[in-house]
Formats: sequence, structure tokens, C-alpha cells
Amino acid sequence: MKKLGTLLMLGIIFLAAFSCNEKSEKKASFLPPSTGSVNSLMVVIDTELWQGEIGDKIRELFAAPAPTYMPEQPILTLTQLPPQVFKGTALHARSVLFVAADSTAKAHIKTDIYATPQKLAVVKGAKKSELLKGLEDIAQEAITAFRNTDISETQKRFKRSLSKEKALENTFGVSLTLPSVYRLGKEEANFVWFDRQIPKGNMNIIAYALPADIFSVDSTFVRDIVRVRDSIVKENIPGEYEGTYMMTEKAFAPFVYPAEIGGKKAAEVRGIWEIHGYPMAGPFLSYIINDKENNRKLVLEGFTFAPNTQKRDYMFELEAVLKTLRFDVEDK
Repeated sequence: MKKLGTLLMLGIIFLAAFSCNEKSEKKASFLPPSTGSVNSLMVVIDTELWQGEIGDKIRELFAAPAPTYMPEQPILTLTQLPPQVFKGTALHARSVLFVAADSTAKAHIKTDIYATPQKLAVVKGAKKSELLKGLEDIAQEAITAFRNTDISETQKRFKRSLSKEKALENTFGVSLTLPSVYRLGKEEANFVWFDRQIPKGNMNIIAYALPADIFSVDSTFVRDIVRVRDSIVKENIPGEYEGTYMMTEKAFAPFVYPAEIGGKKAAEVRGIWEIHGYPMAGPFLSYIINDKENNRKLVLEGFTFAPNTQKRDYMFELEAVLKTLRFDVEDK
């Protein structure tokens, strides 16, 4: 009887969970599609608060300069809207930060409230100090949520017109959800290069493999990343003129973060590339993936050349492409 009671209880819990999921799915199916440009954030806040210390804190946290971009750009582009006009189509914004005075202090993130997909970060407090603390507490989590939602939406759009190139599969046994606007420019035994033409320049994706144990000393990890990258790109990415070639900007140490790509641990590297002997430069984003199954480090990199142009959204697209990496290409 005790066992039967346990089974009945588990059944009730399962049905309750299923019912909640079903209600959530039904709710999402009736919501309108969200709108908004990638890397944009609608800030719903009283104008008086926006023009004071609270607004300054929001700009400091959510519109800080993004690293490696020239000219400088904010992490997110902010648009302020007073609460009384946050209605109608404004409710459909994909990324929203709602800040308001309230008797209860809270800071949390909600999903798909007025549209789908949508992330709504809510910060409330009775005192200015509570609002400031709430913003500090939730900023990084909210920025990550906003960016992940934008990346997912961007990746969905790729599927409208996909590249049929098999160079990555043939050379490295992996695949990317690559839009057809990217063209294969180079395919060699250990180097693949795709590029996309854009106004005033191009966007690029390269891939190559390294020995599994190439980065064995933690204390020199960043220096070794630069050294190895420079040796690969010098050989494979020449400049326009004789004696010129790509290298990593010497005066700017890359930023390195832990990451996970294609279900495998990786290092995310953000830095600036330049052309040796010629005044050309731009941002790059690399993922050094620990591919133990194939006894190698697989490197995927995106970089942009677009002089005197804001590059944040170009690099964001490249990041979205690189994050579609799949190793199980045989199952596709």
C-alpha cells in the first residue's frame, strides 16, 4: 500500500507538471511574435528616473562599451519609454527592462509575457538604493538572457536560405547552419575560409584544427593563443600587398572567457586583428574547442573588415553562426 501511495503521488506530480507545461505552451501559441532589432533594449521607466541617477546606472550597466569594436559601440542600444505608453505594439518588444518604484523590492526575469520570444527584466523598489541594487544584481543575467534570445532568433532566420557547401564536413567532420550569402573562399587540408560581402567590406569565418595538447601551460595561455593564431593566419590570410599578412593586434591583449560550443568545453577569445605592414584592422571572435573525441583542438573564428563602420551587429551574426556548430553531422 505504501508503494501504491508513492506511485499515486508521483502520478499526481507528473500530471500537474504536464498540465503546467501544456498551459505554458498554449499561452505561448496565442502570443504575438516579438519585434525589435538585435542588441536593442526597450527601457520602460519614468522619465524623471531615466534622467537621474537610476538612468545613469542603467546606461552604465546595459550600454557599456562592448570590447574590441572600432568605432566604439554599446553592448545594447537603449530606447526609453514611459510606463504610461508601454502598451499596444510596444508590448511586443523582444527585450524589455521594466524599472519602477514599488513597495516591494524585487529583481527578476520573466519569459514570454506579452509576446514570444520575449525576455522581460523587472526591477522594483521603494527606495533609490533598492532600485540601484536591483539593477546591479540582475544586469549580467539579464544581458545574457537578452543576447541568447537574439541569437536564437537570428539562427532561425539563417534557415530561410542555407549554404550547401560541405567543406567543413569534408575537412573537419562538423557542420554550421551557414546562410547562403557566405561563399567558400579557401579549402585546404587544415584550413577552411568562408566570406560574405557587406557594404564597405566583408565578414569572414575560418576553421582549423590544432594538436590536443597545444595549450598546456595555464600561465602563458593568452600569450600562446596569440602566438598560435598568428602562425596560422600569417600563412593562410595574406594582405593585399606583398609582405603583408594578418596578425593579432600587438597593443591589445585579447579577452578570454570560458564557453561551451557544440556541447563541448571551449575558450571564447575576443580581440583585434590587424594587417602587418598595412593600416587595416578589425574585431575577431574565436572559439577554441576541446574536441577530445577527435584528439584535437578545433578553432572556429569570425572576423569583420568594414572600415569606419559600426561592427557590433556584424560580429553578432558571426557569433550566432559559430554557435550552431554540430559534431554529429552523420545524423543530419
